Amino acid sequence: MPVKIKIKLEILSYARIFILGLAMSLLTQTSGASGPEKKSVDLIVQGRYVVTMTDDKPVIENGAVAIHDGVIVAVGKAHEIATDYQAKKIVTGKDRILLPGLINGHTHTAMVLFRGMADDLTLMTWLKDYIFPMEGQFVDPEFIEVGMKLACLEMIRGGTTSFVDMYFYGDRGADVIEACGLRAIMGAPSIDFPSPGFKGWDDSFRAAVKFVKNRKSPSGRVTPAFAPHSPYTVSPEHLAQLAKMAKELKAPITTHLSEDRAELVQIKERYDTTPIQHVKNLGLLDNRLIAAHVVHPTEEEIKLLVKYKVGVIHNPTSNLKTAAGIAPIPEMLAKGVRIGLGTDGAASNNDLNMWEEIRLAALLHKGVLNDATVMPAGTVMRMATSGGAEAIGLNHLVGDITVGKRADLIQVDLSGPHMTPLYDVISHLVYAASASDVVTTIVDGRILMEGGKFMTLDAAKVRQEANAIAARITAALNNK
Repeated sequence: MPVKIKIKLEILSYARIFILGLAMSLLTQTSGASGPEKKSVDLIVQGRYVVTMTDDKPVIENGAVAIHDGVIVAVGKAHEIATDYQAKKIVTGKDRILLPGLINGHTHTAMVLFRGMADDLTLMTWLKDYIFPMEGQFVDPEFIEVGMKLACLEMIRGGTTSFVDMYFYGDRGADVIEACGLRAIMGAPSIDFPSPGFKGWDDSFRAAVKFVKNRKSPSGRVTPAFAPHSPYTVSPEHLAQLAKMAKELKAPITTHLSEDRAELVQIKERYDTTPIQHVKNLGLLDNRLIAAHVVHPTEEEIKLLVKYKVGVIHNPTSNLKTAAGIAPIPEMLAKGVRIGLGTDGAASNNDLNMWEEIRLAALLHKGVLNDATVMPAGTVMRMATSGGAEAIGLNHLVGDITVGKRADLIQVDLSGPHMTPLYDVISHLVYAASASDVVTTIVDGRILMEGGKFMTLDAAKVRQEANAIAARITAALNNK
């Protein structure tokens, strides 16, 4: 074979090899065979800082969370999440802190319609002369629906994603929660004297049992519970009856407990004991108990709270406003009590702003104990998130940013002057952040608010409905 022909054939052969190799390379790139395919998820949420509220990776800088079917499926650096996952929607994290949604462990949501109605009164005067009479006159299913919608707006706006409620017409309230998208433990109230919709204990207790037994949550976000008002408004026989039923149905109980000095006096005079020991003797501590306030526990009672894993909810604003006292939270934490934070109802607060409770809980006990080291920022932030979830018995679902838990998340804006400069992100959340800094609220992977825009409620319509009811209440107060 002539040399020239041989050289031409070799060149053609090399050319074919090169072209074949190039084609294979292009095929590999387009098919994704050079690496694993990205997994498809519903949502990716990013954060300049991701505050997980876990011990292993408490803060991830430039992080992100991947969410699918309402569940957290991945947590890590934003570039790692972007490499492994593709989402239908991405919520960017520029100048934002991503953290678990706040947990309000004790409130009466529909009482927002009594906001500012009666202030600067002792607890018992406030209850007996104003709240109980006005509830009897105005609380009906419409009141509950409008009040709870207004409360949902306030909580979503401020980054509260879970709450424990204790108010009337539980079915109507649960319907509102399903629609607005929040997560709640809904306590059906029981009390010995007439109350909205009830003549007394018998019918209120029967209704509570029916609610706990039959209420099914389509979303899984609403947990029915028993809610006896307190040991001074419910007889020992009735509390024991309720405790037995709650144990049978494996339902949580939420109640006011050891809240005020007047309560201590009444329980001592009637039963020659203390409130916590009293409900222990009646079987309430044998259940999953969420105890609101617990301002005046004895050392022995604190041991009982630890032993029975009672969830204690600290309500610093409400307790100060009603002069109920200051709960020994640092002591209870040191002994191992499960403690969360709550706002109480807006009639005694006067808002549902968990950021105020966070800051006040951090500052109050420092001043009372003359010790700047008690209640550090991390401890209080835990009370509002993971510790709060543990106190109300939902820590298997929410409270921290962990793979496998429900995606209840919020984003806090860092661009405001009061958030600049930033040295410690937890410190900023406790001592500088406000409800107005929340820009995104997500529950079960569903965006309820983005950029300050509500996705599940018509804010203007709700305010209009609330003001219409308030006009009727004002007229009644003027004729009082």
